[in-house]
Amino acid sequence: MSKVDGYKVYIQLQQLKEMGFSKSQIARQLEISRPTLNRYYDLNIDEYEQLLQSMTTRAKKADEYHDWILNYLREYPDIKASEIYYWIQEKTNGDPGFSEGTLRNYIRELRKEYNIPKTKSPRLYEAIEDPPMGQQMQVDMGEKWVFKADKIREIKLYLIAFVLSHSRYKYVEWFDRPLTTADVIAAHENAFQYFEGIPEEAVYDQDKLNTV
Repeated sequence: MSKVDGYKVYIQLQQLKEMGFSKSQIARQLEISRPTLNRYYDLNIDEYEQLLQSMTTRAKKADEYHDWILNYLREYPDIKASEIYYWIQEKTNGDPGFSEGTLRNYIRELRKEYNIPKTKSPRLYEAIEDPPMGQQMQVDMGEKWVFKADKIREIKLYLIAFVLSHSRYKYVEWFDRPLTTADVIAAHENAFQYFEGIPEEAVYDQDKLNTV
């Protein structure tokens, strides 16, 4: 979201808030996510300007790597922001001066400006019958950015989820750091205890097998 667009959203959000619209109604009306809505909802104009200045400063730091990032996007259009952020961390001894969320937004704008979409073709799925009860468990690992209590700073949470294929019964564990092998093993043991049993087989997302 550009600076101008962000200001328009903030003003429209506050207007709808004063008119008595609920958060859900505002989010639908402005077509924004709940995290974005929560970030702006309780800010007065001075606080919003401070937030904007902070975001602008962090974006300027990311702009120092503009050419380098652009070259990588052109050569590897499917590259993830997390991978680029990791490389920048290596170049800066772990302190780039901006968050991964800031870089993710910066890369999104670069993709739009230079027309560099991700080219990876979607996987083709084939409908299959659910396996019998107790036979199969699906395991997936992921990550999600959420706003902290101050509704300004972001934090990345990591998760591992277990789903029984027949009943769709779920068990999820969240972490505020990348999962270690020990975490994954312990989470499996906790899931088996939660399900009160061990399925005959476990199916893992092939894209996440190298996570730990």
